[in-house]
Amino acid sequence: MAAAQLTTDHLTERHRSTLEQALEAIRTRAYWSPHPEHPKAYGENGSLSAPDGLEAHKATLGARFELDQPGTDGWTGGEVSPYGPQLGVEYPHADLEVLLPAMRAGMGAWRDAGPETRALVCLEILARISARTHEFAHAVMHTSGQAFMMAFQAGGPHAQDRGMEAVAYAYAEQVRTPLVADWSKPQGKRDPLELRKAFTPVGRGISLLIGCNTFPTWNGYPGLFASLATGNPVLVKPHPRAVLPLALTVRVAREVLAEAGFDPNLVALAVERPGEGIAKDLAVRPEIRIIDYTGSTSFGDWLEANARQAQVYTEKAGVNTVVVDSTDDYKGMLSNLAFSLSLYSGQMCTTPQNLLIPRDGITTDAGPKSYDEVVTDLSAAVSGLLGDDARANALLGAIVNPDVKARLEAAGGLGEVALASREVANPDFPDAVVRTPVLVKLDGSKPDAEAAYMSECFGPVAFAVSVESTTDALELLRRTVREKGAMTVGAYTTSPDVERAVEEVCLEESAQLSLNLTGGVYVNQTAAFSDFHGSGGNPAANAALCDSAFVANRFRVVQVRRPA
Repeated sequence: MAAAQLTTDHLTERHRSTLEQALEAIRTRAYWSPHPEHPKAYGENGSLSAPDGLEAHKATLGARFELDQPGTDGWTGGEVSPYGPQLGVEYPHADLEVLLPAMRAGMGAWRDAGPETRALVCLEILARISARTHEFAHAVMHTSGQAFMMAFQAGGPHAQDRGMEAVAYAYAEQVRTPLVADWSKPQGKRDPLELRKAFTPVGRGISLLIGCNTFPTWNGYPGLFASLATGNPVLVKPHPRAVLPLALTVRVAREVLAEAGFDPNLVALAVERPGEGIAKDLAVRPEIRIIDYTGSTSFGDWLEANARQAQVYTEKAGVNTVVVDSTDDYKGMLSNLAFSLSLYSGQMCTTPQNLLIPRDGITTDAGPKSYDEVVTDLSAAVSGLLGDDARANALLGAIVNPDVKARLEAAGGLGEVALASREVANPDFPDAVVRTPVLVKLDGSKPDAEAAYMSECFGPVAFAVSVESTTDALELLRRTVREKGAMTVGAYTTSPDVERAVEEVCLEESAQLSLNLTGGVYVNQTAAFSDFHGSGGNPAANAALCDSAFVANRFRVVQVRRPA
């Protein structure tokens, strides 16, 4: 272990005020972020500029990714960028029989450090990641297929915000109970009974982070930092197609832990060989006491059913729905929906899929619009937004994997195609698979259409579902959320009664609702410290990012009583 270079005083001076601001932000739910969104904000005070970040990224390619963690029994890799190039990075393959005991060895000192020191160490990790945001952006871009600006923002500052939010919640929950309390019980004429009680937050054990392909840092950081801040070692098992961003994260965390005088093996990496599929084996090991997972419903359900020794947090598939009843800004509604459907080729767990539109049409500030007119106008809005290839590439990114491409190509056979998907050439990356969204018309009253709109079709696929009335739309919304789950719900209406009705559905079914978005806020975007990502109350996810429930069961409070 390296000699300690980061003292508690150094950490306090650097990060205590930031922790206080984060605690205030989760209390007020106001806008706050310590991580700049604009690329030009970097390049000073030790942070990498855009050219330096690109060079740092290139330096990792085609080389072994050294971590100096115990139990390395070989090397593995194989990532291919959705934009075409092979990354050529080789990662250490771990012998778990060696690595897992080594990870547990540092738990005692990490526990004894206490909630504040753990939080400050986590904030130092995040600060160093933030300084390398330009480097991380390229790693996210070339593993997820996000366009560069989205990879920069969502994979950088927004992910870092979510990690810091988790640290703030973890700290708040751990200090809710005092570390020491003097207890005195009166006994009448006799002397009182007096005890001194000590209360120590104790981590559950090794936490397993199972990373996802599309948002490796944004979806990974909440669980990673929630577990680490509550006293648990974290084993990071990245998605095989998106290892690099989380490997970089592990490397930074290990460096900071060592410099702060803690065992770097509190954070380690487990990369699988092609076809090895280690997640299932890891998930049921007795050493694994916490699991964070983002991905398919089938594996999420398997984890919940089989990893009984662990506290399991899952974000799975859902069918996100928008109810279109009426609007006083028809142009704004169409523009907002077009952007939401197009961003990152719809490869977000929050992207709307089903647009429920009354068969007789809707009322708007531009006059009454029939169902067909709404669908035609929305198709035109998407086409206009993505008509220029340069703009389209900047919004769409690349299709992340062949499964998404196959779903897109099959969607046209599910109903009448109102807007066909088109290929977009990327001059910088000719091998990138870039496709605009497809919009398919479905009759909500026909049973054969139900199989399509009641299943998640992850990717650039949207269904314009005709319904008998807004009342029928709300009934279908309720059934969809209850049976399939939803990470987001949107609605457009000028009617107070309809607004109350859709709000009631979402309250009863625990779905996060956005009403009448027509400007620069979109249903598929959430802000850390203010918005809850998922609710944990419907089948799409059993946890929310981030709330007290997401952190509180990652540790237990152990008390020691002594006579005073």
